[in-house]
Amino acid sequence: MTRTVLLAGDSTVASCPAFEAPMSGWGAQLGAHVGGPVRNFAKGGATTASHRAEGLWAALLREAALGDVVVLQFGHNDQKEPDLPYRDNLRAFVEEARGAGALPVLCTPVQRRRFDGERLVPTHGGYPGQVRELAAAEGLPLIDLTAATTELYERLGPEGSKALFTHFAPGEHPLYPDGVADDTHFCFRGADEVAAIVAGRLKEIC
Repeated sequence: MTRTVLLAGDSTVASCPAFEAPMSGWGAQLGAHVGGPVRNFAKGGATTASHRAEGLWAALLREAALGDVVVLQFGHNDQKEPDLPYRDNLRAFVEEARGAGALPVLCTPVQRRRFDGERLVPTHGGYPGQVRELAAAEGLPLIDLTAATTELYERLGPEGSKALFTHFAPGEHPLYPDGVADDTHFCFRGADEVAAIVAGRLKEIC
């Protein structure tokens, strides 16, 4: 793949600052898997509204060129602000990416690691469904990361899946001396595994 992949999303996609290492969004690991340039405009805490309001979307569009791919993954933070017009905001991103000559690709949000026994508990409500419906309505490629990460976490199980996330016991990691149990944000391994899923699907699409 030689075209540029441009990413819009939240912290599960974003490149994390060094003081949070090894926490990482999957977008930070994508370049190694796609074999081409990746520009990551995702930001921690971003919603479909704040990404535009803070100028990140405008910056992405300025770099988008004919034939590039724009990958969109939101939902974690939009869910916390249910009055936001999530689907309409995504549709606007799609139209503007197309207007720049790029191919928009929709992603459902990656799952949080929340188990009930051996099965994962969905935590995103109707948001993944809205993304799937928009992709179908607009004839767009879809990367169903909700489904893919559900399969990944359940295959590893409640204990094994911890290795994908930022989990450290007290004293285990110098940047997390008091320990951490974050079931939303990946460590390097988890980000790399999800990036490989995204890259595989992009190679099918492009």
